[in-house]
Amino acid sequence: MSNNNSDDNISDLIKTDLNKGFRLLVEKYSQKLYWHIRRLVILHEDADDALQNTFINVWKSIGNFRSESSLYTWLYTIATNEALTLINKRKRNASVSIDELESYFASSREGSTWFDGDEALFKLHNAILTLPEKQRIVFNLKYFDEMTYDEMSKILKTSEGALKASYHHAVKKIERILTDD
Repeated sequence: MSNNNSDDNISDLIKTDLNKGFRLLVEKYSQKLYWHIRRLVILHEDADDALQNTFINVWKSIGNFRSESSLYTWLYTIATNEALTLINKRKRNASVSIDELESYFASSREGSTWFDGDEALFKLHNAILTLPEKQRIVFNLKYFDEMTYDEMSKILKTSEGALKASYHHAVKKIERILTDD
């Protein structure tokens, strides 16, 4: 899914003109990262907060980017960590748990106003909300972001085998939910 040539151009530009390179990076990845985060944290406001924190962290650490991984992988790692940090913070501080929020969205057409699609896609999104956190992350990265297991392994710091197992279990659970309806 990543465009290495384009990422190389952005990396080179960041080295020569930090402000211009950063603006280009934000333009290229804002929407992709927003939807990645949004599928994890569910609420638009939370996704906006996590995305903003992602780009703040990118700005602070862009000078330390060593090209050991692709720019794409590095950005998704930061975005995923920001989303997980926000989820964990919400779990600790919220009077309504993430699980309750997910249940609300899964059972309520009104709760899914963020979703714009046909009935099948609506059911798929609701099924995804029932997955455990790790399976939901892996499924979203593989299905929606079309990441390879190698890229996911670098982002989530988990073995490819574990990711394949998580994805397999997620798919089986989603299939069960969709066929039970």
